Amino acid sequence: MATVAEQLRTAREAQQLTIQQIAEITNVRADHIRAIEQGNFDVFSAPIYIRGFVRSYCKILKLDSGPVIAQLNNELNATEKFSEPPPLGNQPRTAVDFLTLQLSKINWRKALIGALVLVVLLIVYGSIQSWRSSRNRDALNGIRPGVYRSTTNQSLNRVPLNPSQPQR
Repeated sequence: MATVAEQLRTAREAQQLTIQQIAEITNVRADHIRAIEQGNFDVFSAPIYIRGFVRSYCKILKLDSGPVIAQLNNELNATEKFSEPPPLGNQPRTAVDFLTLQLSKINWRKALIGALVLVVLLIVYGSIQSWRSSRNRDALNGIRPGVYRSTTNQSLNRVPLNPSQPQR
């Protein structure tokens, strides 16, 4: 199978376009176009630039970019410089790194809506449970028996009479 560089060069030559014309259409420097057509990927600092340039190049040449990018990924993995993403540090990955990665994948708008729905459901459930327990509870439970206490120094054996009523 032809390399990505050969596929792009033959497609460009078949459409009778020059490297300068491709550079003007794609806004990619001509030396980068030449480097892609020669398969010289060491000119680029990161594979993301190569993939983007090749995708733009395929669009101009009206090539299906899917198979070309797949072939490009195979070719980049074969190189020493772009075989795998460079490590950001020499430290091993920890549980905090894993947790941070998982939290970065959360759609926080949906999570907030879900949390609010959960809080509302918990409040409704708690209200229903409280209402059921208060309905079944004895209203007089916990009330001590009442004792009449006179406000005057009368004996506790007598109940004071209303002074407006005649005594017998």
